Amino acid sequence: MATQDPNSHESCLSKEGCYVALTESPLNLQSITDRVRSPQAGAIVLFAGTTRDSFDGKPVKELQYTAYQPLALRTMLDIATALKTKHGLKGIAMIHRLGVVPIGEESILIAVSAPHRQAAWRAGEEALEECKARVEVWKREEFEAGEGVWRANRDGVKGERIG
Repeated sequence: MATQDPNSHESCLSKEGCYVALTESPLNLQSITDRVRSPQAGAIVLFAGTTRDSFDGKPVKELQYTAYQPLALRTMLDIATALKTKHGLKGIAMIHRLGVVPIGEESILIAVSAPHRQAAWRAGEEALEECKARVEVWKREEFEAGEGVWRANRDGVKGERIG
């Protein structure tokens, strides 16, 4: 069942070593890493996706993320539980920020722990690619020139220009 912390504006789901969340608050690298820490893990891999200052040669002012939260959380948990089994992970945690994400700040954090580094590396990358391909999150790039573009949350997928 999804829970929400009224102080952090975070909605989350968890199940047997898997934690997923959506939040409007800035993301915390230490907090997500601590969620997967295990004495049986010899490796923790952390991915932090940050807002860059340009796209396709245009200066970006900020990103704005929106989601269909109940479905996005379920999809994220499905991804996490499948990868935990597939790669023999000790823990996996994913959190995606919603709302405005300024330049240089994190929009997504993924942390995985495993007994050995190869499983952790593979699972971390696979988790990111699955999130980008499947999770019901959309982003709007706001450019310095005042225009904006909605995009699927996938690398290089162009969206519609919003005037």
